[in-house]
Amino acid sequence: MRKNDANYSVQTGSEYEPIGEESRPLLTQGAQARGASFWSSAFNLMNAIMGSGILGLSYAMANTGIIGFSILLLVVSSLAAYSVHLLLLLCDKTGIDSYEALGERAFNKPGKILVACTILIQNIGAMSTYLFILKSEMPAAITGFMSTETTGKWFEDGVTLLILVTLIVVLPLALLPKIGFLGYTSSLAFIFMLFFTVVVVVKKWSIPCPLPINSTVSLSLNTSECTPQMFVISSKSAYAVPTMAFSFLCHTAVLPIYCELHRPTKRRMQRVANVSIFLSFMVYLISALFGYLTFYTHVESELLLGYDTYLPRDVVVMSVRLAILLAVLFTVPLIHFPARKALLMLCRGEREFSWLFHSLSCFFVLTLVLLLAIFVPDIRNVFGVVGSTTSTCLLFVYPGMFYLRISSEPIRSLNSAGAVFLMVIGLVVGVLSLSVIIVSWVQDP
Repeated sequence: MRKNDANYSVQTGSEYEPIGEESRPLLTQGAQARGASFWSSAFNLMNAIMGSGILGLSYAMANTGIIGFSILLLVVSSLAAYSVHLLLLLCDKTGIDSYEALGERAFNKPGKILVACTILIQNIGAMSTYLFILKSEMPAAITGFMSTETTGKWFEDGVTLLILVTLIVVLPLALLPKIGFLGYTSSLAFIFMLFFTVVVVVKKWSIPCPLPINSTVSLSLNTSECTPQMFVISSKSAYAVPTMAFSFLCHTAVLPIYCELHRPTKRRMQRVANVSIFLSFMVYLISALFGYLTFYTHVESELLLGYDTYLPRDVVVMSVRLAILLAVLFTVPLIHFPARKALLMLCRGEREFSWLFHSLSCFFVLTLVLLLAIFVPDIRNVFGVVGSTTSTCLLFVYPGMFYLRISSEPIRSLNSAGAVFLMVIGLVVGVLSLSVIIVSWVQDP
């Protein structure tokens, strides 16, 4: 062992003791094969960032205003990039390559359990939103491509279709012990999101304002409803920041991507994260803006639902709906894997693979997610609750808290001060948003 190397990190037991200021423990375990390229890693991280949250951002803009939304989106994306920066610093200091392990290093076993529970709840919430989208969009996607009108058919029932798709597609893929080949299908997700954004921009000029109730009759709306609002403050504004936090959460994937990166230095991975977050920010902003400018205050909490009323049987809309559904369908098994891993860690700890526990945990997680998708009436409820709790913890609170616990820097240092700020922002946003959401439920059940 190279004990005299100032950039070498010694492993003692289950912990790493950094030596020197620029330790890179991930590079010390033998010669590495060539890893993923810069753009390949950035593309993978963008796939981890972008998901069903894109469908709820126009609704968030309608309740915060264009300028208010843009400022909030910029702040959340910047804080997401900074929290990634703190995670990468901790990775260099400790040699740890998983979020749960960082929790264990900071607070021993309780920290690991806390992070695992948070990841489990977060991923269950994410999967339920994906299945909610499948439930609401599949009937329209199927009937839209039919040349004749159909009524009362079984495939017009979203719940029936959701159960069938879960049993036929999601369950077999989720039962696999390894799911590396799904990386090929998930690589199409970003292309589908770009296609979605382009369609939202183009279709803005296909729906006039005041909004038509059908293709020939217009609603007698006040023309002021066709004027975009720059700033909006209401009880519904509480859903904005949690939805944004939900949309930028990629932190459980950052460290594994870091490990696979070719020449994995902190500066190189930070550039990957910055590029991924910036491109996701642009796609989010453009799709949210033009979605809002299409429907204004009448935008749905799940954007695609608005096109059903005003552009029935539009081929382009039907195509983008199908593209989103395919992206969502193949993403659910991918999100299921870390959720199942967290559940097994909580129930069994670090033990050998068992098909019995593997299958039982798979059925349990998918059943819970399916029930949430069936009985939750509105996707904004999932965005709001999950975003204000687990998303804010994983995005803001935990990176700051773990950095303060693990790092030996003085509290007045720049990074320590930033970690404190990140924690405070996460706690304030989470508590206030969840409180307002609960109050809105009580007042308008």
